[in-house]
Amino acid sequence: MSEIVFIAKESDPNEPRVAGSVESVRKLASLGFEVVVEAGAGLTSRILDTEYEKAGARIGTTKDAKSADVVLKVRRPTVDEIKSYKPGALVIAIMDPYGNEEAIAAMAKAELTAFAMELMPRITRAQSMDVLSSQANLAGYQAVIDAAHEYDRALPMMMTAAGTVPAAKVFVMGAGVAGLQAIATARRLGAMVSATDVRPAAKEQVASLGAKFIAVEDEEFKAAETAGGYAKEMSKDYQVKQAALVAEHIAKQDIVITTALIPGRPAPRLVTRAMLDAMKPGSVVVDLAVERGGNVEGAEAGRVVEIGGVKVIGHLNVPGRIAASASLLYAKNLVTFMETLVSKEEKRLAVNMDDELVKATALTHGGTIVHPAFGGAKEGDK
Repeated sequence: MSEIVFIAKESDPNEPRVAGSVESVRKLASLGFEVVVEAGAGLTSRILDTEYEKAGARIGTTKDAKSADVVLKVRRPTVDEIKSYKPGALVIAIMDPYGNEEAIAAMAKAELTAFAMELMPRITRAQSMDVLSSQANLAGYQAVIDAAHEYDRALPMMMTAAGTVPAAKVFVMGAGVAGLQAIATARRLGAMVSATDVRPAAKEQVASLGAKFIAVEDEEFKAAETAGGYAKEMSKDYQVKQAALVAEHIAKQDIVITTALIPGRPAPRLVTRAMLDAMKPGSVVVDLAVERGGNVEGAEAGRVVEIGGVKVIGHLNVPGRIAASASLLYAKNLVTFMETLVSKEEKRLAVNMDDELVKATALTHGGTIVHPAFGGAKEGDK
C-alpha cells in the first residue's frame, strides 16, 4: 500500500499560498506516494481541484490528514491540526520556530517528525530547497510593486514634449536575496537605485545590478559576515556611523525599501522617525521586516500609515501577495526536499536522521525536541 502525502488547505485566512503545485503532485506520485489534496487548497493560488486530479491527486477533506504519512503545509499547524495527525507522521512547513517553543513542544508531544523549511542550510546541495530565498526573492519584487503603487509619480525618467519627468530615487537597505531582487526590479522600472548592507560581499553584487553602494567601509565592515552567509549584528559605534551616513542619504530618496533580518532575533531598527521627518512629503518606505518588529520606526504590521507626509508600508506576508507565483516556488522547494527523504529503489520514506539537511531542519522526532537551538540535545551530548 502506498504511503500518503496530504497537502493541506491553510487554516489561516491571511495565508493564500498552498504547499503543492500541479508539477509537485506529479513528482510526488512518481516517487510512489498517494497524494491527497484538501478540497479548495489551491484556489487562492489559482490552482483548481480538477488540475490536481489530472496530475494524479485525490481530492479529500481535513479528515484525510489522520491517515497521512506526510503532511505538507505552508504555515506551522495549529494545535487542533496537530491533534488530527497520526503519531509518526512527517509534517513539513515554514514553522516559524523562534519564540514559538510551546508549539514545537506540542508537535513533539504528538510524536510528529516536524521539519522547519526555513532552517534549510545554505549549501549548494540545498539551494533548490531554500524557502527563505525563493520567498524572499518574490518579496523583494513585490516590495517595489507596492511602493510604485503608493508613489504618486512615475519611476523612470521620461522625456516628453511637455517636459522631463525625473527618475525616482530608490534606496534598498539590505542586499540579501530580497534586497537584490528589489534592486533589480527598481532598475527594470527605470529608477535610480542605491543600496546598503553590512556584508562586504554585497558591494560587488549591488554594483553588478547597476546600483550605487552606500556604507561606512571600515575594518569592522570588512569582517561583517557570518560563516553561513548571513549578516551579523554590528557594534554600537559602527551603527552610529552608518546611521549618520544613511540619514543623510535617505533625506534625498523618494522610495526606501528595508529588508534587514537576523535569524532568531528582532529586526534591527534602520530608519528612525527623524529620518522619516527628513524625507520629502510623498515619499514611500516599505518595511519588509515588519513581522519581526520592523526596521522602520512607526511601521505598523498589516497597514499603510502616513508619518509626517511619508507613506510607510507594512504589509504582512508579502510573498502571499503574489500567491500563484509563491506557491509554485514553495512547492518545488518541498518536493525537492522530499526526494531526499525517500528510498528511490523501494519508493518508500527512508528518513536518515544523520543527513545534514535533516539534522538542520528537524525540530521534533520520536516524541522529543531534537533541534539543539530549541532545547534538543547538542552534538556530543550523552
